[in-house]
Amino acid sequence: MAQNTATVFGKVINDRGRPLELVNIAIMGLPGGTSTNPDGSYEIEIPANEDIIIAYSILSFRIEFDTLNLNPGERFERNMMLTDKAVILNTVEVRDRYDMAGGIIRLDPKKSNLLPTYGGLETLVKLIGLGVSSGNELSSTYSVRGGNFDENLVYANDIEIYRPFLVRSGQQEGLSFLNSDLVSSVSFSSGGFEPKYGDKMSSVLDVQYKRPDSLRGHAQVSLLGANTHIEGMSDNSRFTYLAGLRYKSNQYVLNAMETEGEFKPSFMDFQTYLTWMLSETSEVSVLGYYSSNKYNLVPETRETSYGTINQAYRLTIYFDGLEADQFRTALGGIRYVHRPDTNLQLKYILSAYSSLEDEKYDIQGQYWIGLLENDLGSDEFGGVAQNLGVGTFLDHARNLLDIYVVSAEHKGLYDNGNFFLQWGLKAQHENIRDRIWEWNYIDSSAYSLPHITDSVGYIDPTLQEYQYLNLSNVLISRLTLQSMRYSGFIQNGWEWMWDSTRFNLLGGVRASYWDVNEELLISPRLSCSFYPNWDREFLFRLATGLYQQPPFYRELRDLTGNLHTDVKAQKSLHFVAGMEYDFEAWERPFRLVAEAYYKNLYDLVPYIVDNVRIRYLPDYTSHGYAYGFDLKLNGEFVEDAESWISIGILNTQEDIEGDYYMEYYNAAGEEIISGYTIDQVAVDSTRFEPGYIRRPADQRVNVSIFFQDYLPQNPSYKMHMSLVFGSRLPFGPPGADKYLHVLKMPPYRRVDIGFSKQLVGYQDPKKPIRERKNFKFIRNAWISLEIFNLLQNNNTVSYIWVTDVSNRQYAVPNYLTPRQLNMKLLVQF
Repeated sequence: MAQNTATVFGKVINDRGRPLELVNIAIMGLPGGTSTNPDGSYEIEIPANEDIIIAYSILSFRIEFDTLNLNPGERFERNMMLTDKAVILNTVEVRDRYDMAGGIIRLDPKKSNLLPTYGGLETLVKLIGLGVSSGNELSSTYSVRGGNFDENLVYANDIEIYRPFLVRSGQQEGLSFLNSDLVSSVSFSSGGFEPKYGDKMSSVLDVQYKRPDSLRGHAQVSLLGANTHIEGMSDNSRFTYLAGLRYKSNQYVLNAMETEGEFKPSFMDFQTYLTWMLSETSEVSVLGYYSSNKYNLVPETRETSYGTINQAYRLTIYFDGLEADQFRTALGGIRYVHRPDTNLQLKYILSAYSSLEDEKYDIQGQYWIGLLENDLGSDEFGGVAQNLGVGTFLDHARNLLDIYVVSAEHKGLYDNGNFFLQWGLKAQHENIRDRIWEWNYIDSSAYSLPHITDSVGYIDPTLQEYQYLNLSNVLISRLTLQSMRYSGFIQNGWEWMWDSTRFNLLGGVRASYWDVNEELLISPRLSCSFYPNWDREFLFRLATGLYQQPPFYRELRDLTGNLHTDVKAQKSLHFVAGMEYDFEAWERPFRLVAEAYYKNLYDLVPYIVDNVRIRYLPDYTSHGYAYGFDLKLNGEFVEDAESWISIGILNTQEDIEGDYYMEYYNAAGEEIISGYTIDQVAVDSTRFEPGYIRRPADQRVNVSIFFQDYLPQNPSYKMHMSLVFGSRLPFGPPGADKYLHVLKMPPYRRVDIGFSKQLVGYQDPKKPIRERKNFKFIRNAWISLEIFNLLQNNNTVSYIWVTDVSNRQYAVPNYLTPRQLNMKLLVQF
């Protein structure tokens, strides 16, 4: 008998180290089992030479599973710790094997504190996430596999988070919702994700807040701002609290950019997360958030040199006016979690979101365009050799957007070990009020300035008629939209063994309905992962599913301020194939992750991007595709210091339905380029359909690297470096048809580096913390020097278009941040 079996023995304890009696220990799929003794000890025989799953369960504790494959007659010690379900009640998640099937990867939020960057947790996603790209270090926005910023889901403790609507540039954006100091876990998927995640087409970022077990906190100050947090638990362990306060000012950053003036940005937010254990099986938690982001600007001058060595230009602008923007956001959520038994969990969630965005500016600019002298032998080298044009522009806006969203939701899960069933229902009310008053005016060489200074028009002395100015991009309207949105999902996860290969299958369906466009959406999704029997270091994953994104509000509003309530949901059919390979090099662990994908896109709403502002074209519909390949390698290139490199290859295009252009020919068969005279009357014409064109997020190559190192003899001295490369993005002149957006931005290239010294705390990760007499209340203290944009690359985020007297347009780049230094002090207690 012993030749066909093996023995597993050990001890089962709780999270406080105390032995647990009467813990049920069972072999999945086989009868029998055993239970632990009063001292927590146990012993059980299992079949040899096959993968066996052992389940450890007891009422009020989370079920734990362990997979073993032992030799005949082998005795194996396995000690197990079970977590009180009261501790993990609010963070019960699908087990890791189902996360693999669902394409979920885990990110360590603590690493975001190491990154030399302006941002926070989103920067970690940009560097680590598969298929993620971003060409703006000042913004928390990112694109995933050819999608835009609005196609990414963000959740915080089951509550969906929204990004600002009126923000036009990264300088205005301020603080994003996510605070890495309050977060315990971060999960991210670039596609092929589960039905439980909502109705967006590209990605999902799922954040869970900490559950404190002791009094802790931190304070951090830098040239960019300051932040602090505190966390703790009551003496009876039934109440926990978590609160964070952040302040950020971009003034130091903006003063180094090409536009000079008086900058007064001020960004502040406060977050709190509270939990109460009502009983051993139920809990209430409250999430609260408030932010106030103010951006005030009085611009004075701007000088931008651009072009090539052979043909270089300089734009000089003198400004009058000011800009005053304010973005206020509040969010509140309450969640009740009840667990009748160890297999069943029920959640009930109420949340409310409010955003008041106020944008006001009147800015006049008088500009000069000059061609620079490029003769190295000239005394005027680098100076303006020829004046190409002068002009004036005036930008005006009085925009106010008020959004209120309230939702009620139920979620449940049932886990019996063999499958993992989850379901959810949600009802959401949205109330949006939008007042838009926005236009701009361009006057090249003063030929269209009004003759009466207090009027928007003048009397033409020749025609004896009152002439009005021709304003551009006029957007004036008052809009109100109230709606109800309903959604639900059901999904299940299965695990089984076949020929010593472990399979995990995750499948389900999601449904949603919006009463504005009256569209019912059904979205089936299926994914599978398996470990092959020939090598357990490999994991393979296949996923497919339909991802349908109903419009929220921005997709409905066209460039003239009209709402198109008949816009249907944008749709994306995902096909994903991936693998993970765990291996060792230099006796240190590494992981290689690779994914290939194809997305069939249809019912798309075309859009244009200016900086971080997305403007949709709901008059049109398009279909398209996205395909590519992502590769990530992470591991300890230096012992005890994880680094990684990510590479993404992408191709995404779309075909706007019904778009075309005409070419006209005269009697000689010559094409008439612009207009025609009496002897150039068009006698023939040809209609052309542009077909597939590049989408705005079509960044063909994206590479991100993060590397860290330390002094071997003194690991308290560390270095962190990030490198990002993104290939050229398409763009075009304002007002031009989409098929004319064939110009290309320069590639995005950036290197940031940081040096830090640990003043107090762990000096060696392999050694226990030292006794500290002078700083016994301080766990860690770091001081850092960061160098942003080390190589001083001029990265372009957008363009300002100016026109000379001959109506020729010049695309003048808006550059991002230059090289800068930042000092940072972090103290954890």
